[in-house]
Amino acid sequence: MVPHLTTALTGPLHELERRFLSAMPTIEHWFRTQWLEHAVPFYASVDLRNSGFKLAPVDTNLFPGGFNNLNPEFLPLCVLAMQSAVEKICPEARGVLLIPENHTRNLFYLQNVAQIELILKQAGMRVRIGSLLPEITRPTQIELPNGNALTLEPLERKGNRIGLADFDPCVVLLNNDLSGGAPEILKNIEQPVYPPLEVGWYARRKSHHFAAYDRITEMFAQMLEIDPWLINPCFATCDQINFQERVGEECLAGQVDAVLQKIRVKYAEYGVKNEPFVIVKADAGTYGMGIMTVKDASEIVGLNRKQRNKMAVVKEGVTVTDVLIQEGVYTFEQINEAVAEPVVYMVDHYVVGGFYRVHTTRGVDENLNAPGMHFMPLAFETHCTLPNPKRGPDDTPNRFYAYGVVARLALLAASLEIEAAENPPENP
Repeated sequence: MVPHLTTALTGPLHELERRFLSAMPTIEHWFRTQWLEHAVPFYASVDLRNSGFKLAPVDTNLFPGGFNNLNPEFLPLCVLAMQSAVEKICPEARGVLLIPENHTRNLFYLQNVAQIELILKQAGMRVRIGSLLPEITRPTQIELPNGNALTLEPLERKGNRIGLADFDPCVVLLNNDLSGGAPEILKNIEQPVYPPLEVGWYARRKSHHFAAYDRITEMFAQMLEIDPWLINPCFATCDQINFQERVGEECLAGQVDAVLQKIRVKYAEYGVKNEPFVIVKADAGTYGMGIMTVKDASEIVGLNRKQRNKMAVVKEGVTVTDVLIQEGVYTFEQINEAVAEPVVYMVDHYVVGGFYRVHTTRGVDENLNAPGMHFMPLAFETHCTLPNPKRGPDDTPNRFYAYGVVARLALLAASLEIEAAENPPENP
């Protein structure tokens, strides 16, 4: 059964979901036409926030690391989607080289890697795991908490091909977000790399993604005759920030105030009584680092040392210079009286499941991707893309159909983002 959810302020969201359900044939046809024009990302996960009056993505991950948190019942769907994804890029299916993150001490992350390996194998692929770690000089088996194990092997490059000592794959699948840069060993190789190196976090910017999402939601909202704000968070950017030296505080405070004012206008339009807030976060980065909740621009000026240190660096010690100021979307979903937000997983253009990120000590206006979080798989009674328009928005799986629609809009935005990264404009 689906976990019990407590959701407040449901009126406008119910209306939005009813619009989705009644327009389902139109929506699905529109997605099909979009995928004829744009290459679908290999896989992705999308963090959603459901405020009761708004349902919007707040982050899109092109290197998803939580496949081990999905409902095991949906493994067959994952396998079918993976077959579709791999057959497009490697129809001969000679083999897939999977390259994970370097933090081998995070055994829960490695369970995710093992699950991706399992999905690929059940999809009929030969798959091996190649490590970028210099200390991996021979096949190394790692035992996992769930009783499984995986084997990391040293990468070898021969000319313009990458592989292992006895394994020449036809495709490279990254589950490493490249926060520290694109490794030399992966540059200019013959085999296709998915996702491409150009969208690693050393180059990717969240603001580019949400700019693409702006364009997608404008088209989608016009087609459904809805206000795009209901599915799209406002945002702004500020570059050349140095939190340690207090450089750029005025720019940041000004942008925070501008976004808060936009939210106030929309809250007044929809009769929302909650206090507007924004999330200030590193424009490049993952793992919930470099994030703070702000309700007034004055909070930006005069951050204490602890706050500045928290915002100054992200994963792998990368210094924060650019920040995204994103409209804060309340999450009024709760599981066992703890704040929750849905995370939707996709392989190819298929929604293959998801989970609730749950945090017992965080509030409805805070980032939940933080130490202390736990996960509860979305337990669909039926596939989340097969809703029943004759039943209410709260009915299973109708709520999850809305999640799947908004997540796929973010997936389409990621497609535009990848296209732009792979084909940058020529310098004049």
